[in-house]
Amino acid sequence: MKSTILYDDIADGRLAADHGFSCLIETDGKNILFDSGTNGGLLLSNMNRVGANYEDIDYIFISHDHHDHTGGLISFLEVKGNIPVYVPNSMSDALKNKIKSYAPIIEISNAGEICKNVYTTGELGSNIKEQSIMVKTKKGNVVITGCAHPGLDNILKKAQGFGKIHAVIGGFHGFSNFAVLKDVEKVLPCHCTLYKQKIIADFPEKAVKCMAGSIFEVQ
Repeated sequence: MKSTILYDDIADGRLAADHGFSCLIETDGKNILFDSGTNGGLLLSNMNRVGANYEDIDYIFISHDHHDHTGGLISFLEVKGNIPVYVPNSMSDALKNKIKSYAPIIEISNAGEICKNVYTTGELGSNIKEQSIMVKTKKGNVVITGCAHPGLDNILKKAQGFGKIHAVIGGFHGFSNFAVLKDVEKVLPCHCTLYKQKIIADFPEKAVKCMAGSIFEVQ
């Protein structure tokens, strides 16, 4: 399993930074675009800079209905449509209808399988509902979040029902219950993570800096 951060608030020297989040997940011969950042043109440009071809995307997975995660979606579908788009059931009807004009849409409420070794937690939370993705590897599951609005604690608790968690990647928002990270082997705080520097300082042996251009691989 390989995850490449395509869109983030900070970037390495190759990619452009912007407020938002997207990553490319490559596993078992399938390519999944997780979220789409804010700007589709920038997303496609960053993909090109890391050698990722939009034509190779098999599925799109949207974590939640916020513009910094969905803003680039329609622009992406204009160049690569007719692929399944997995969205939270709570997404606005207006955006769902736009997506449907380009691609088949799968509305997610409950946990379940997306494709081989890839699962959704299902919608979690009450105020802002969000789904996260889980990828099974030999070392354990890799959990990828958009903003973790339902609470990273709750997301990881749900993910544990699918097996041991090896790594967690993504936006953690205001998460501060750091004790729940003690059994997670790798932590990559991205995007909106309020306490990113504290996580990196408190867990130097497991925390990895995350930005547009970062690559995380696990067998």
